[in-house]
Amino acid sequence: MANILSFLLCISFTIASFVICSDVINEVSEIRLDATTPSPSDSTYVCDPSRYAKLKLDMSSFAFCNSKLPYNVRAKDLVTQMTLPEKIAQLGNRADGVPRLGLPKYEWWSEALHGVSNVGPGTVFDDLVPHATSFPTVILTTASFNESLWREIGKVVSTEARAMYNLGRSGLTFWSPTINVARDPRWGRITETPGEDPFVVGTYASNYVRGLQDVEGTENYKDLSTRPLKVAACCKHLAAYDVDNWHGIDRYHFDARVTEQDMEETFLRPFQMCVKEGDVSSVMCSYNRINGIPTCADPKLLRETVRQEWNLHGYIVADCDSVEVMVKGHKFLNDSNEDAVAQTLKAGMDLDCGVYYPKYVGNAVNQGKVRESDIDESLENLYIVLLRAGYFDEIPAFKSLGKNDICTTKSIELATQAAREGIALLKNDAGTLPLSTTTFKTLAVVGPHANATLAMIGNYAFDPRNPGTPCQYTSPINGFSTYGKVNYAAGCGDVKCNDASLIPPAVESAKIADATIILAGLDLSIEAESVDRLDLLLPGKQTDLINQVAAAAKGPVILVLMCAGGVDISFVKSNPKIKAILWAGYPGAEGGRAIADVVFGQYNPGGKLPVTWFQADYVNQLPLTSMQLRPDDSQKYPGRTYRFFNGSTVFPFGFGLSYTKFNYTVQAPLTSLPAKLQRFRHCHDLSYRDIKTKPTCPAILLNDLQCQESFELNIVVQNVGGKDGSEVVIVYSKPPDGIVGTHLKTVIGFQRVFVAAGGRQNVKFVFNGCKSLGIVDYAGNNLLPFGGHTIIIGDSVASFPVQVTFH
Repeated sequence: MANILSFLLCISFTIASFVICSDVINEVSEIRLDATTPSPSDSTYVCDPSRYAKLKLDMSSFAFCNSKLPYNVRAKDLVTQMTLPEKIAQLGNRADGVPRLGLPKYEWWSEALHGVSNVGPGTVFDDLVPHATSFPTVILTTASFNESLWREIGKVVSTEARAMYNLGRSGLTFWSPTINVARDPRWGRITETPGEDPFVVGTYASNYVRGLQDVEGTENYKDLSTRPLKVAACCKHLAAYDVDNWHGIDRYHFDARVTEQDMEETFLRPFQMCVKEGDVSSVMCSYNRINGIPTCADPKLLRETVRQEWNLHGYIVADCDSVEVMVKGHKFLNDSNEDAVAQTLKAGMDLDCGVYYPKYVGNAVNQGKVRESDIDESLENLYIVLLRAGYFDEIPAFKSLGKNDICTTKSIELATQAAREGIALLKNDAGTLPLSTTTFKTLAVVGPHANATLAMIGNYAFDPRNPGTPCQYTSPINGFSTYGKVNYAAGCGDVKCNDASLIPPAVESAKIADATIILAGLDLSIEAESVDRLDLLLPGKQTDLINQVAAAAKGPVILVLMCAGGVDISFVKSNPKIKAILWAGYPGAEGGRAIADVVFGQYNPGGKLPVTWFQADYVNQLPLTSMQLRPDDSQKYPGRTYRFFNGSTVFPFGFGLSYTKFNYTVQAPLTSLPAKLQRFRHCHDLSYRDIKTKPTCPAILLNDLQCQESFELNIVVQNVGGKDGSEVVIVYSKPPDGIVGTHLKTVIGFQRVFVAAGGRQNVKFVFNGCKSLGIVDYAGNNLLPFGGHTIIIGDSVASFPVQVTFH
């Protein structure tokens, strides 16, 4: 998000004073600094009778405080009682409140991408709450391919968030997670994302959001608009947003030219899953334009698709200062400020992270460009979410949460386990790993990340410029110190590694060590928000460091890479002196412990890469700004992601080794799927490379099918090695041969399963035929093709056909 508002340090009402701002921070002293839970007299919700008594207001005269009334009635009552200026003052992320109604100020902007963050003015860290649990960045957690882990992390994060809210240090609305598909390895924000596959991204999103939002026992409410919320999550950034700043082209000016096919199939799918399966309570529109139209001003995208077609139960918010970007960056239609706020409000954008709504909506109403009823609709959407989250009424289940529920031993261990599960083993010559403590007693731990702390937590965690840190750090050198005697040498001054003078001490250390671990890679100075990469190489002299250390090392050399986007380390793959490679993403505050546990076999790695690692020349073949995923023969552009690229890679999507070996056996799969047509429905045409292979009825629109047909897949996973381990079973579908412009294959399901050495586990999948075998044509139509589809398990370890017929 833009940092224009980063000076604001104002949260929702506190326990006693109802607002803490940077200019009145002394009011924090009204809260007992030794308190671990809020006392019964402390107010943590608006409609507290004792609070209204102190305000000398009659709460019974405000219907919005009547908990017997439906939420929509209460929200409407609250909004109706406001004057127009009062309404407008609530439309920015820092809502001013209405003192005469007893409505306090509220800061909507908080972040919880992989733990409660100190980024965003809605969350305050201080002496009472100095820390929160910092989990691995999303790209590494995704590599675990463990849905239950993703949801459990969300639960822990929301528990800490709710505890901080009770202590007056947080709001209830968190603008997380980031669910943009990682289309190009150069994009700087891949660390925030769940990778390059839209189904995986959407599955992560719905699980993490469920973990954040779900109140136990209310997950399957019939009326979702009244379903209670533990906290309110937000899926961002809608949509086709994956250019930050590349060769001077930035997100504030970029117009993403996207086909209907790519929009439906790739860019929108995770958001649709987040809304429909995750029941997220907010969606954030992005800075960029799509085909000329700013996303925050597109009624087809926001109102027709998100709110009506997907049935969002919540609000739509702008990425911070997006309306200003629309006027000053995009210069869309040469809009005035009033034109811009009128367009976004009518398009369905309810809340402005910024000041444009509060500043200019009043003028827009007076100029006849927007109606007061449009404002009312947005405010009602906002207040219904706060009602569901317990901002107005107490939720008893969370009343007791306090300081003792933050940074617990259990949460720190979960963060460590998440890192362990995500770490991917990319090379292991001659079974070098795991190392044995009896054989490898002295360790050279070298490289720019050998003593990493802040770099391990990535972004949207703890900005060092603001108060707050993780519960604790375990750096790699500290982690390895529990397994042997560590000789540490940085080898580089920092990740950019422009100075070769530090390489010789690292080389000398490797000469005398039983084993050498090199920790290299990238950090937020290379890939981050507003920082896209220009190449896929290790920065500076890191390659020299690795080669020189490897050449001199007495014992085996293990390379551990910290990065989000892929790096071309072909030279490491082919170097016989470097016996093993581990990818650790950005592993969170406990990353050093997790890495050491994997290297020494306390944990058997089972992570799989959630993005393709391309060779370095890939980025010379197409610009980052080309949005098309399919190969473009006219421009000689290759395809993007594993779904459309069939060339050589450094490591493919889904790659990851283990210290043991797994065998798969597919049990009697279904080989035909007859799909039932609705009456009076007709065939839909598809283009085939060879007209002779084109079926008489090529495809049917999914909307013309009942889509009740499903098929099962039962796989026996056997551990035939000597170590316990976890295996990720990934299942892909491949469309019938010959269809023009469809994907090579695409993920339709995955499970992570633990199998003891010598044991076996049965893994069962049930796939809906339409969802799993459907494709999207050039016009954005969702279709089920006739003919022979192929189900592929893992890296083609097994496959079988499924013949789709219509009747």
